[in-house]
Amino acid sequence: MDSHQSLGQRIRWARMRKGLSQAQLALPELSDSYVSLIESGKRTPTPEVVRLLARKLGCSASYLSSGIDEATQDRLQTTLDEAESALRGGRAAEARDRFAELLADPALTSLPEPARRAHWGHALALEAAGAIEEALREFAALGSTLSPEYDTDEWIRVNVAAARCHRDNGNLAESAAVAERAFARVTAKQGPWSDETVKLGATLVGVYLERGDLVSARQLTERLVEHAEATGSPVARIAAYWEAALVAQHKADFGAAVTYGERALALLGEVADLRDASRLRGEYATLMLLARPQDARRARDELERALHERTATGAADVDIAWCLTELSRAELAVGEPQRAADRAHEALELLGDEPRPATAGALIALAEATLRLGRTEEATATLDRAMTCLRGIGPSREAAQGWFRLAELLSDAGSPQQRADAYRQALACAGL
Repeated sequence: MDSHQSLGQRIRWARMRKGLSQAQLALPELSDSYVSLIESGKRTPTPEVVRLLARKLGCSASYLSSGIDEATQDRLQTTLDEAESALRGGRAAEARDRFAELLADPALTSLPEPARRAHWGHALALEAAGAIEEALREFAALGSTLSPEYDTDEWIRVNVAAARCHRDNGNLAESAAVAERAFARVTAKQGPWSDETVKLGATLVGVYLERGDLVSARQLTERLVEHAEATGSPVARIAAYWEAALVAQHKADFGAAVTYGERALALLGEVADLRDASRLRGEYATLMLLARPQDARRARDELERALHERTATGAADVDIAWCLTELSRAELAVGEPQRAADRAHEALELLGDEPRPATAGALIALAEATLRLGRTEEATATLDRAMTCLRGIGPSREAAQGWFRLAELLSDAGSPQQRADAYRQALACAGL
């Protein structure tokens, strides 16, 4: 038997190998005529019947359905588990290669669910490895096999991923277009919104904020909070409250931002995903540093906890480095410049010299710490590295924030010309 045979043929050959007649296989639950119709391909048995026949034939239901022997299925499952573990652990290149190995195995095509997981994981691994265009092609292929009417949540997840990739690729217009089309389609139906619908809306809010459209972001956030509270789902409410916090932060309404952030944080105990909890905890602590500098020690404690959670869950280096950079700022806020410098150095060891916002942020944090320590020459050299890094990054809100921070520090260490240039770069990145 092999995967090219029909289900009926596989049942027939398995029955014959066991030395059973159709009546012996059928009784007492089925009729021999029904078994005959199945074997001839004139009837398609339900999954329950397939499981019943598999038990009687001494094989697995998935073997009868696919024609793939158990040893091959076990091998594929082991590789799939290893690939997914590598992805969760932030080992993007390893995950990408293991998923590609799976997808090259012809046996996988006969196993729909493992094949779906492999395609999804491969797309996520490509994204994590920075191969955004390849990831977008994978997400498009996945989306073409799904229906927003019948596979709604899965279809939403694919569109969220595609919008995220376009955003990370610097194409905010296409990111917004993808998210807006998907959001309009799923919310056109009557009934309560699912968690995934709220997450899609949250993704769209993030894109609006990235391109400076505060009006659209605020209006959509109000809808998200209303629907999330109506469903009562902790996951939906966390997503909605957090976007509301970000919108309030962009409006410089730090009191409202912290209030919404605290609402989201209070729900973390109801969410099992430690990675999501760590991300939210870290971002809330950063918000506290802005809105409540008098609570800097509490913010530092939250960041320490977030760092521990990220390390325990095998988060990507860039995520751990972001947490270390924010810890550096918290240490400065509580008057510990040497500890701040140490944290910034740890972040840079993880990030290397690749020009990206996270690297620029760590360099700026290090420069500020060394200035506080009175090491002006070292701070000046670090600021030069930060400027070089930011010049290698395309225009974005994160890049604009980096240039603004640089300009502030250059008033203490640097020439007036450098400071003026940093402000011009910040305004250009912000589209002004």
